[in-house]
Amino acid sequence: MAEHIKEVTDATFEQEVLKAEGPVLVDFWAPWCGPCRMVGPVLEKVAAQYAGKVTVTKMNVDDNQKTAMQYGIRSIPTVALFRGGEVVDGVLGAAPAQHFSKMLDDHLAGVAPKGH
Repeated sequence: MAEHIKEVTDATFEQEVLKAEGPVLVDFWAPWCGPCRMVGPVLEKVAAQYAGKVTVTKMNVDDNQKTAMQYGIRSIPTVALFRGGEVVDGVLGAAPAQHFSKMLDDHLAGVAPKGH
């Protein structure tokens, strides 16, 4: 696991994501998923860039099906941005770092459009 990315599980999701102080980016992924492996290094860069402002986490959906089902994760990678215990934005599929940066910058500035 990368230095700035935290692994979350069904057991830790509520504490680490839903009750977190600030925004939390959750990468729903699985080891066998090719596009998920492409998103991993992108999120490592994003996590380093936003360290101290946004918490970046990963959840293996094969090992944590309860949470994945609860949030309707049907396709991976799905990256969801949580704030105050709610999903406020997200990205379905692989995306470049700039896409994640724009989404996070918009939310941190408080001007995030719905359905990013």
